[in-house]
Amino acid sequence: MAKKVQVVDIPEKDENISEIDVSDEMRGSFLEYAVSVIYARALPDARDGLKPVQRRILFQMDQMGLRPDKGHVKSQRVVGEVMGKLHPHGDSAIYEALVRLAQPFNLRVPLVDGHGNFGSLDDGPAAARYTEARMAPAALDLVMGLDEDTVDFVPNYDNQFMQPDVLPAAFPQLLVNGASGIAVGMATNVAPHNLSETIAGAIHLLDNPSASVADLMRYIPGPDLPEGGVIVGLEGIKEAYETGRGAFKTRAKVQIERVTARKMGIIVTQLPYMVGPEKVIEKIKENANAGRLKGISSVQNLTDRIHGLRLVIEVKNGFNPEAVLQQLYQRTPLEDSFSINAVALVGGQPRTLGLKEMLQVFLDHRLDVTTRRSRFRLKKCEDRLHLVEGLLIAILDIDDVIAIIRSSDDAEIARERLMTAFDLSEAQANYILELRLRRLTKFSRIELETERDELAAKIASLREILADPELLRALVKKELHEVSDRLGTPRRTLLLASTGTPVGVASDDAALAALPSVSRSGKGLDLQIPDDPCVVVLSSSGALARVEGADPLEPGPRAASDGWRAQLPSTARSQVAVVTQDGIAHRIDVVDLPALPRFETGLSLAGAMPASLLLHTDIPAVGLLDPEGTDVVAMGTARGTVKRLRPDVLQRDEWEVIALEDGDRLVGFDRCSDEADLVFISSDAQLLRTPAAKVRPQGRTAGGMAGMKLNGGAEALGFWVVEAPIDAVVVTVAAALGALPGTGQTTVKVTPFDCYPAKGRGGQGVRCQRFLRGEDRLDIAWVGSKPGRAASADGSPIELPAEDERRDGSGVPITFAIASIG
Repeated sequence: MAKKVQVVDIPEKDENISEIDVSDEMRGSFLEYAVSVIYARALPDARDGLKPVQRRILFQMDQMGLRPDKGHVKSQRVVGEVMGKLHPHGDSAIYEALVRLAQPFNLRVPLVDGHGNFGSLDDGPAAARYTEARMAPAALDLVMGLDEDTVDFVPNYDNQFMQPDVLPAAFPQLLVNGASGIAVGMATNVAPHNLSETIAGAIHLLDNPSASVADLMRYIPGPDLPEGGVIVGLEGIKEAYETGRGAFKTRAKVQIERVTARKMGIIVTQLPYMVGPEKVIEKIKENANAGRLKGISSVQNLTDRIHGLRLVIEVKNGFNPEAVLQQLYQRTPLEDSFSINAVALVGGQPRTLGLKEMLQVFLDHRLDVTTRRSRFRLKKCEDRLHLVEGLLIAILDIDDVIAIIRSSDDAEIARERLMTAFDLSEAQANYILELRLRRLTKFSRIELETERDELAAKIASLREILADPELLRALVKKELHEVSDRLGTPRRTLLLASTGTPVGVASDDAALAALPSVSRSGKGLDLQIPDDPCVVVLSSSGALARVEGADPLEPGPRAASDGWRAQLPSTARSQVAVVTQDGIAHRIDVVDLPALPRFETGLSLAGAMPASLLLHTDIPAVGLLDPEGTDVVAMGTARGTVKRLRPDVLQRDEWEVIALEDGDRLVGFDRCSDEADLVFISSDAQLLRTPAAKVRPQGRTAGGMAGMKLNGGAEALGFWVVEAPIDAVVVTVAAALGALPGTGQTTVKVTPFDCYPAKGRGGQGVRCQRFLRGEDRLDIAWVGSKPGRAASADGSPIELPAEDERRDGSGVPITFAIASIG
């Protein structure tokens, strides 16, 4: 049976087809996309250092109440809230940003406290449904003040919710945690920094707006990476701080030690930024199997949660560990590079910022936040004071108030009658109508009067802050100090000035395999660091470094962060001996010490390495010795024994310089000529100055001779060698009666050394400071060339008083506790 087909005429629709230029459309669309990526996704704001997704995550977690004192919640819940209300993008992108905020190896100060598997340098995180999160303590300082009109709020993507345009940010987040992102046509990469150093630099810039980058680098010497490591070469850092672009090399922190009875090993305890141990092991095996890396017998990853990172690279017998290490630096991620490209949004526009510009943008933001917060608090206090004053009026005539209210037909009439009868505002009248009967007691009246006085004082203080820019800056400085004290941590990354250029390092595999086994000093093998002249320095806090140049160190015109206790001229590939309080000299390689530059403004020893890390002992270092030198050295002990040691070249790693009695210890050690003076200072404020010629040099095993006669219960605080014609001073710090050692300092005194006469050996000397009432001993003493440098426990300079010509006079009151003098 045939099917019938019905044909229907469809009228033509009116169509409006416009022709466009495809190239123009693509150009416009791409420009819109590029702008969206730059402003809404990839680049951080220079004020709070956050990208939009990071800012939205922290804001939403704050809105959800996920504070550090609350419990963790599923990360998926946070991601869902952020995506649904603020960030209209994929949940994977939001979760990746959340994970990064919680990774301690990624951020110097994590902003999210993660619970669960948030990944490692070698592995990714678990899915959002398996992990939990809440705000970290540092995140509170970024969002604090959002409810006080400190920043502008803007609508979200569908105009249903409001979100902050920027966070108040109580610390320079962009510098502290760094940033990385790739936009269209531009990218950003900022290295993490130490929070305490960054805040110190910001405060210095706040006090000195014309400060140069060199001035700021005295406070922020370089990046401080989360996993530590070593930064090699400061030239790229300085260039980046000046221009916003620069590069520097990062190295793993390693030490060479004996891992078995017959094998040496390279121990890696810290890796370059964002380099994982498995990646290093993979590269070592790949190069070893390909024959490009010789001299390695095995690699072990002994990393655990208790001891942290520990990679043990065993070196084959017959190979120089230093040469193998140089090859590892060349062919594995044990040495990496970091390129700084500090691009951030300033005023809505992408800009390349130097160190000073980044700090200035942050400070301008903090000043604006503090001003807006002060205005908000002032308005709130004024409104509250207005209500309290109205309530006090009502309590004074409470019977009349009650009568007016009871006789009124409704609340509107009662409000108008109260306003007329007592000359109240509408807000005051409404507040009185809502008054509870329990507020009518006498005690409530006293409370209201107290609150009124407190509000008046707060209002006066806030008005002063808003009217005086100096008070506003002082408040910002105070809050920055509080954040630094609460969140600051010690520096983790070691800074080295330079490595020089590779000289004679065997790059050919056959040549490397043929290298003989040599000592760790590298004799017979040209290492990467050239054998340039330097000065080895022992700081007053017990840290070691080598300073470039052959000239002896001289005090600069400005106070350094730490004075020095001893210095010894040497070369980069020589050896020196460090003498500790137990009378043992420890031979070390100068090349192992961090290299520090010289500055016209003085020497900063912030990058020096604690001697305990090199010597593997907690016994403090007291001096430096040239193991192959010809100089006579002198030393003194806590029990008053003095000894001058004849030169004696020993081919040992450790040896004894004095035979100490049980319980005795060295308190001073230095080079000494026959024309010098030997000085003891005891805890009971006695000073003995004896010509060195009266102490004959002795051999290494001798126990010394009587130097200073001590009173009962006293001990020698220190021993110094003063070479003529040095213009020296004596600094003594007295302590309170009964205070523990290192505490209770009360007065300090600075006296010219010439005020003290020379005495014979074995005497008690003369008094060097008269104790005031409540003082019973000296806490610290020091003798050396002018000017003396005092520092607190955190390395901050402390100004010493003017010189006192009275050798037995009393001191002047002390302001800050002195931890070291040099």
